[in-house]
Amino acid sequence: MDTKIRSILIGALGGEGGGVLMDWIVHCARMHGLAVQATSVPGVAQRTGSTSYYIEMAEKIAGAPDPVFALIPMPGRVDFVGTSELVEAARLMERGLVSPRRTVLVSSTSRFFTTAEKMEMGDGRFDSQRVIAAGKELAKTFVTLDLEKIARETGTMVSATLFGALAGVGAFPWDRATCEAAIGGGRSAGASRAGFNAAYDGVTRQLAAPASDSLPNSKSAVADFDKNVGRAGEGVAQSGDTVDTR
Repeated sequence: MDTKIRSILIGALGGEGGGVLMDWIVHCARMHGLAVQATSVPGVAQRTGSTSYYIEMAEKIAGAPDPVFALIPMPGRVDFVGTSELVEAARLMERGLVSPRRTVLVSSTSRFFTTAEKMEMGDGRFDSQRVIAAGKELAKTFVTLDLEKIARETGTMVSATLFGALAGVGAFPWDRATCEAAIGGGRSAGASRAGFNAAYDGVTRQLAAPASDSLPNSKSAVADFDKNVGRAGEGVAQSGDTVDTR
């Protein structure tokens, strides 16, 4: 009997609590009796250390062998991708980790500018609308919202809001209450839950709303995507700029 393996890839930056988010997901999976494996690949070449967190999980079937999990994501074989920043979504799309037949992509619209963008004598910012257009083309379902803004408003980290966004798109085989329980009861738990719930509600409202044609969805935007995203994915710099996708 084949075991269905659910795969989740998270793209984040250093200091955003991505490891905590990964731990929350693993804790939820174990509470539900699932077999689960999580790995992370830290990086220091991009903004403050771009890091990928990869999680696979599956049901334990009596009498069946234990599932064999992969250590790294494979192009075209990821079910859910969540990113804390827009160019992080571009980075993962460029590497083929978002598939129009399989992948649900949820990304924050917030930006943390790269050194390459800041070095330009003029306006060197990467075109956020180009990333959004590519996401609409390359993902099975693409959802965006400003997770950084929600985190600031609720006094938490983007890890909590990304947790809520992933739950809102159905990335987990458990209910909302399980996610809230996994956050625990520490000093920051109340703010984390508030951020989780705000992002969860924002995503579910967006999915329930009629589809909008207001975003670009052109073939040309995708055609020149690869040659531009590499330049924008270098270096270390920050900005609180966001793009409005409404």
